[in-house]
Amino acid sequence: MAASSELQGVHQPGPVTVRSISLPSRLHPRADRLEAVLNRLKSSQISSPSVLVPLGAETIQTGLVGLAELYNCLEELINSPHTQQALLLYENGKLIEEALDGSVTLLDACGTARDMIFTMKGHVQTLQSALRRKGVDSRIESDVHSYLHFRKKVKRDIVKCLKALKRAESKAAFSPLLDLDHHLSMVVRVLKEASAITISIFRALFLFLSLRTMKTNTTRLSLISRLMPMKLLCSTEGQKIVNEVGSVDVALSSLPGHLRNNDAKNEVQLARRMLDTLHLSIDDIENGLDCISRRLVQNRVSFLNILAQW
Repeated sequence: MAASSELQGVHQPGPVTVRSISLPSRLHPRADRLEAVLNRLKSSQISSPSVLVPLGAETIQTGLVGLAELYNCLEELINSPHTQQALLLYENGKLIEEALDGSVTLLDACGTARDMIFTMKGHVQTLQSALRRKGVDSRIESDVHSYLHFRKKVKRDIVKCLKALKRAESKAAFSPLLDLDHHLSMVVRVLKEASAITISIFRALFLFLSLRTMKTNTTRLSLISRLMPMKLLCSTEGQKIVNEVGSVDVALSSLPGHLRNNDAKNEVQLARRMLDTLHLSIDDIENGLDCISRRLVQNRVSFLNILAQW
């Protein structure tokens, strides 16, 4: 509960500066693609500072796919001889050092998210196997307790990650450098906007994983009754909102009591469906994070290679 209340103080998305960027076509034949990808991500729901409802797995996955495309475009920009020369000449590589410093936080956030997803996937698979066993027994209570304990620990870890992302966001906030030429100014702007978008997507992912369990004042209500007033991924004012992670939290929170009363058939079936949906969702997110991790590592290597030329 302490971690949940802490989240309320740090989870609000910071604004992503929206600027119209114009990349010279002579820089690279695919410059227009980079501009399009940046602008598409900046205008998407996942990067919007006004979104206060929990996002679903599909939105997160779409953001990760777009982010991978963005870093592919950035590689082409960074590997341009014109760009490399400009970065090296400005204050003895100061901008490269700043980019490398920021990349550490992004890599740490990506690694933490991957670890969380991997562990959650293991718990989900264990629960799926337990609920498929013929003759559901009390051993499931231990599996449910283990999963819910993991969820509480995740929320505490996410608080730390969100704070680290907030610090990185403030440190890398866009501020025009008036003494830069047009090309270098454009490169700096693109890199900072890419960093801001990456932070926004990681923030959305952590919030997806930290969604608080919905509670009801009537503990004797069946699981189905508890889920009925909740509309999955709905932003309608006044309605309770859950995503794939939250729906499993709700499904599991009352399951042990029904198991002890031997009236869990419907609840088990519903919990299995929720777990199946979550399993598919985290599979997609896990693949997306693996891809982003490789892109972030390559991005860091590219900057290190530029410094090696100095």
